[in-house]
Amino acid sequence: MERIYDVIIIGGGPAGYTAALYASRAGLDTLVIEKMGPGGQMALTDIIDNYPGFEEGIDGISLGMKMQAGAERFGAVTEYAEVTSLELSGKIKTIETAGGKFLTRTLIIATGADPRKLGIEGEDALVGRGLHYCAHCDGRFYKGKTVMVVGGGNSAASDALYLSHLCEKVIVVHRRDTLRATKIYHEPLMSAPNVEFMWNSAIDDYIVDKKIVGAKVKNLQSGELSDVAFDGLFVSIGRKPTTDLFVGQLALDESGYIIADESCRTSIEGVYAAGDVRTKTLRQVVTAVSDGAIAADSAEQYVAMHREN
Repeated sequence: MERIYDVIIIGGGPAGYTAALYASRAGLDTLVIEKMGPGGQMALTDIIDNYPGFEEGIDGISLGMKMQAGAERFGAVTEYAEVTSLELSGKIKTIETAGGKFLTRTLIIATGADPRKLGIEGEDALVGRGLHYCAHCDGRFYKGKTVMVVGGGNSAASDALYLSHLCEKVIVVHRRDTLRATKIYHEPLMSAPNVEFMWNSAIDDYIVDKKIVGAKVKNLQSGELSDVAFDGLFVSIGRKPTTDLFVGQLALDESGYIIADESCRTSIEGVYAAGDVRTKTLRQVVTAVSDGAIAADSAEQYVAMHREN
C-alpha cells in the first residue's frame, strides 16, 4: 500500500518548519517538501534581529537550519523536490513532484511570496550589497545614512515612512506623479523634512563600487538621466505569491494570495495556508511562525475528527 501521510507541508521556510514541528510533536506523520533549502526568503537575510530569542540577531540560513532540526527531532521528514502538480479534491490529497508522488490527509501550503524585482542586469548579485527588499528587516543598517525607496504603493510608502525615522535622508522614486498608496500615508510623508520625491522617474541602472553606491535615474517624461548617490536601495514594488500551482483549485484574492482565515483554513477542507502566501497584513518571520503553529493545530484537529469517523 502507498504511504499516506497525515500532513504534507509544501515549503521549508519559517511557516513550513514551524508547522512541521507542531504536527510531528502531536504525533502526526509529517513530510516537508522543499525545492531548495531550509529558510525560504529568510535565508537571504544576513541578520535577523526582530525575531525573539536571539538578542544579538541571527543570520537567516542558521535560523532556517535550526527550525528544520527542531522539526526533524520529533520525526518530521524533508523531501527535496519541486512540486509539479496537485489534486486537492477528496479526502486524500495527491502531490506530484519530480521525485515521485505523495499522498496525504491534510496539506499545509507554505510556499511564501517573492519580492518583485526591477529586472535590471546584475540585480540578484547585489542583494545584501546595498540592495534590499525589506525595510523592516534591513533598515537599521542605514541609520543616519541616505537611502532610496523605489515604488509608490502601500509597501513603498510604509517603507519610506519607517526609514524616515532611521535615516538622514530618504529619496522616493516613483513612475507616476503621485503616490498610489492610501491617503493615510500621504500627509506624514509629504511633511517629513528628510523625505524627497523623484516623480515620473525610474531606475535605469545601478552605480556599483563593490556594492551599490547610487543609481542612474531616468525622468520618464524628458528622458533625462541623473546620477543619484545613496548608501542603500530598497525596492518596494510589491511581492508575487508562489501560488501558480493553486490557480483554479483554491480561492485566491486579486493579488494572487491564498484566501485563508485566522485558522489558516482555505476554500478546500483539509488544506491550509500559512505564512507569506496567505492574505494578511504583516509578512514577517514572526507572523509566519505563528501561522505555521495555527495551521498545524487545524490540521491535527481535522485528522483526529476524520480518524474517529
